[in-house]
Amino acid sequence: MVLAACSGGADSLALAGALAFEAPRAGRPAGGITIDHGLQDGSDERADAVVRTMADLGLDPSGSVAVTVDGGGGPENAARDARYAALDDAAHRLGAAAVLLGHTQDDQAETVLLGLARGSGARSLAGMPASFRRSQGVLYLRPLLDLNRATTRRACKAMGLDPWDDPHNIDPGYARVRVRHEALPALEKALGPGVAEALARTARMLRDDADALDELAARAYSDLEASEDGYGAAVRLEGLGNLPRAVRTRVLRMAAVRAGSPPGTLAAVHVDAVDRLVTAWHGQRHVDLPGGLRALRRSGKLLFGPV
Repeated sequence: MVLAACSGGADSLALAGALAFEAPRAGRPAGGITIDHGLQDGSDERADAVVRTMADLGLDPSGSVAVTVDGGGGPENAARDARYAALDDAAHRLGAAAVLLGHTQDDQAETVLLGLARGSGARSLAGMPASFRRSQGVLYLRPLLDLNRATTRRACKAMGLDPWDDPHNIDPGYARVRVRHEALPALEKALGPGVAEALARTARMLRDDADALDELAARAYSDLEASEDGYGAAVRLEGLGNLPRAVRTRVLRMAAVRAGSPPGTLAAVHVDAVDRLVTAWHGQRHVDLPGGLRALRRSGKLLFGPV
């Protein structure tokens, strides 16, 4: 069983149509699921309409899941967390081997620009991976990352599908919407066509680099990991300062996340401050981290734990 996550927009609707066409030819069962975030009036009716469309395409089972968006990190992060949790549950319940997501090349370009604006590192600038597993073990695939948004609209038209345009996708209150409708068009005007493709290509190259650095950092963390002394994580200071900065900062981030700092809010500025405890130590007491944690030096170790 393979599931298509479908919002009813052009990208995910084209994906659902493609899955419905290809799955029988590959001899694989395929279904579809839509998530009702409950953030707009009539969202339940919209979800029902998407379910009917998926069923008409031949995706079986086709269903919707209503979620409550009440997490932290802003409305976009909260909605994403609720959506993935619901998709994880549906995949486990239906025994799905994979969940397909409809992100396109344009989404990838937007993600890279947002990461660049935040001053993020290579991992963020590497954009969205074509495949990944969440902690619950569900495999997610993004088969449309090499296609642009215009292609998915043409695909919907060719299949006789009528995509829904989410009003949130034109709301300038969202940073991604401003990138989509203002920043990228301005770059295209100034630099010429092909900016989105170039950003997506850059993301692929940076992902290779980031994967290699993450592997080196994981080995270094394993070598430097120390007894925690009641803290959430600890690493030995001896040898830590000699690591290349790109590896050392990844080790520090791993330690902070292992101690319980939320990855989505643990920013480069936090990791840089912790790095100064290693490389520019003049007696500073500690560094506060997201999640009610702090990092401090003690007895030859860098300790990460609750305030």
